[in-house]
Amino acid sequence: MENTGKYIYCIIRTEQERNFGNIGIGGGTGGGDNEITTIGLGDLAMVVSDSPLGKYPVSRENLLAHQKVVEEVMKDFTLLPVRFCTIAPAAVNIRNLLERRRKEFRTLLGQMDFKIELGVKAIWRDMDSIFREIAEGDRRIASLRRKISGDGRTGVQAKMELGRTVERALAEKKEAEAGAIISVLRRASFDWKPGRVSDDKMVMNASFLVDKAREREFDSLVEDFSENYKERIRFMYAGPLPPYNFVSVTIHPEEWEI
Repeated sequence: MENTGKYIYCIIRTEQERNFGNIGIGGGTGGGDNEITTIGLGDLAMVVSDSPLGKYPVSRENLLAHQKVVEEVMKDFTLLPVRFCTIAPAAVNIRNLLERRRKEFRTLLGQMDFKIELGVKAIWRDMDSIFREIAEGDRRIASLRRKISGDGRTGVQAKMELGRTVERALAEKKEAEAGAIISVLRRASFDWKPGRVSDDKMVMNASFLVDKAREREFDSLVEDFSENYKERIRFMYAGPLPPYNFVSVTIHPEEWEI
């Protein structure tokens, strides 16, 4: 096939060639038969599929296809995720890169050995009750509400200040509740990373790097939170996942040069 390269999903430690099936990215777009195989050097290998040279659109379909391969490989191997749409010109370029960055990849794989990523989100169920708690617990808000009942410039200013005060109080409340949850979950994890909090209802969004031997312990902690906070907070729990938030290999185009 002309003008083709090797699309890379992740890096694993293995001396044997592996085939993970026909699940590669780009189905029906000229990307070959999308068979997922390995290209290795010594005890390191990159998980790849044939692919046109160029770029794939950052679409939901393509991202899910990439993720599906990484999660399939994760069933059997510790891995280092490689950034979406990383394409090598040929197998020889991959082996050359594995040789140059061997020490780095082996070190990272050792750090990720026997570890998984688990994601936890916490979402307030009833925002009206949260805002009532804020109003009842903050004297500044009561004072500003009294000012708003007046007319003219003072009332307008008070409304603006009230909005800022409620916003600060909500952020403080989130920080306190999220901190209490995270402090417990950290006891059963090796590391953790905060994620994006998308709206007022979301209290926390965090990823935890957990030793596989402690997965059940971590599960129990999340289950306890779900039960103890069931009237107040809804928990969303995802995993096991590849360690996307804790390690990601970036390969720059110039690194493929031999």
